[in-house]
Parts: sequence; C-alpha cells; structure tokens
Amino acid sequence: MDFSNRLLLLLEVTELGSFTNVAEQKNLDRSVISKQISRLEEELGVRLLNRTTRSLSLTAAGNEMVNQAKLLRDLLNNTHRLAQNYHSEPRGILRITSSMMFGRQYVQDAISVFQKQYPDVKCELRLEDRVVDIVQEGFDIGFRIGRPKNSSLISRKIARSRLLIVASPDFIQQHGKIETIEKLESLPATIYAAPGLFIDKFTYLDENKVEQQFHLNVAYKVNDVEMVVKSAVAGNTLAVVTAQMIENEIIEGKLIPIMTHLNLEDFGTFFAVYPHRDAPIKTKLFIDVLKSIIGEDSPMWEKNIPDFAKLYGGTK
Repeated sequence: MDFSNRLLLLLEVTELGSFTNVAEQKNLDRSVISKQISRLEEELGVRLLNRTTRSLSLTAAGNEMVNQAKLLRDLLNNTHRLAQNYHSEPRGILRITSSMMFGRQYVQDAISVFQKQYPDVKCELRLEDRVVDIVQEGFDIGFRIGRPKNSSLISRKIARSRLLIVASPDFIQQHGKIETIEKLESLPATIYAAPGLFIDKFTYLDENKVEQQFHLNVAYKVNDVEMVVKSAVAGNTLAVVTAQMIENEIIEGKLIPIMTHLNLEDFGTFFAVYPHRDAPIKTKLFIDVLKSIIGEDSPMWEKNIPDFAKLYGGTK
C-alpha cells in the first residue's frame, strides 16, 4: 500500500468510526489497518489519531490530513469518471444501492440484463432500507423513494409509487364492509416501522379536494415491507401498501382493495440518484435498462392490480 492509499485509508477509518469496521468492509485483519495507519504517521512525522480502548479521535494534524484525503478522493473519482465517458463501451465497477424489495424485484433483473449487454462492467449491489450516503460510501447510483434532501445529488425519475388499502376476504367477512374512515381507523392494521420511521398516517383528498388524514389502528408493526403484505393475506389485519408491494395476491383473490373511492395521495416517486450531472456512461445506461424493465408510462407493478387506474383517485 502506497502513501496515497494509506491517506485514503485514514479517511475511511474516520468515516466508518473504527479500525474494525474498515477491516470488515475490506475483509482484512484489524491489525493490518492499524499498521498502515501507524506507518502513515511515521511517514508524516505526526500523530494523526488519539487511540483509546473504546474510541478513536483525530488530532489537529489528523483533521488536516483527512481534509486532504477528501480532496484526493474527489480528484481520483472525478478523473476516473471523466475518463470513463471516453470509452466506446462502458467498463469498470458499477456500485449500486437500493431498498430491499425494489432491489430484489427490479434492480437485480436490470443487473442481469445490463451485464449481458455490457460484460466489461462488474456490478456490486447493496440492499438496505436505510438512506445510504451515496457520496461518502462510494456508490455510483442509488434507488430510493423521494427526491434526495442532499441538493448536490442528481435525480432522475424512475416510476410513481401509488397507494392502495387491502384486506383479505376472511378479514372482510369477519368485520363486514369497510366503507367509512371511522370504520377503517377502528380495525386492526399492520404497518411498516423502522428506527425513526413509523408509517401509520396517510393523506387523502376529501370531496372538496381538501387534504385530510386517516390514522391506522396499529395491531402489528414490522420492519420488512413484504411482511406487511403477508400479514394482510393472513387475515388478522388490513394494510395500506404501495402497488409495488403487490405481486399476485389481488389477482389470486388473496387480497381485495377496499375504500377504493378514496383519493389517496401517492406514496412518492422512485428516483435514481447519483453524484454528478456528467455521470459515467455506465450509470446512464444502467438507468435506461432499469426503466425499460419497469416501463416508461405506468410501472409494470400496477398491472398486478385490475382497473387500478380507476381506483383511489386514478392517475394524479
């Protein structure tokens, strides 16, 4: 490992918080990371990190070196990115991050098609439901609901994400027809919940086109969107889901859309986000492949819901 790589390693240690975290990410022994940082300190002739048994902190010199490392990383990334746009065919590594379900359903299929078309590109895919810092964690592209809060990121619309309310035939038989907000709010529901996220309220437009909300009666919360659907199929609860979460459950009669007269606000829109407007050609081509799989006008997942265009207020 040369000097510049050791400097970048220091940056990774500070961003990930420990030698152990960096070692796990790089599949190396912790002692290797520690020795490389010690060697960097010897080369520079200054201490860069204050080490204790429980934590690491930067010295004043270390903080300056980390700032230089960030500039170096940006320079190297920009150099590679600009060079890639001169290739006649895309090549290199394409690092992708996506939410779990969307990644399994569509990003994986896009990778399979993409690599057949462009075999010189190696792909890495990380599936996580948390919001990943694309720049800091070194990803070329991410897929998420909603525009990025970080205004420095470039976003490209992929597809809308509409909501519907579903219950099983057994649930409806047990509780009777569900036709009012009052009854909807009184019945047990399954919701998605994760640290810092508790999705139990939803917006709709009333007959006067005024925004209103209904609040689900939470009987079961789970941090996996697929389990929300499975819970509704089991018949103990109803659920508000996105069309993308539905596979064959409605077509097969396992779930029934209810309260279809409500004009529900869309859950959001799927966006591709990436760090640079002049992104490498491999990034742009991958987005094109994904959009060709999902569909340009209405996303393919809406085809799993008969007459969906006429339900819940239709296309906004």
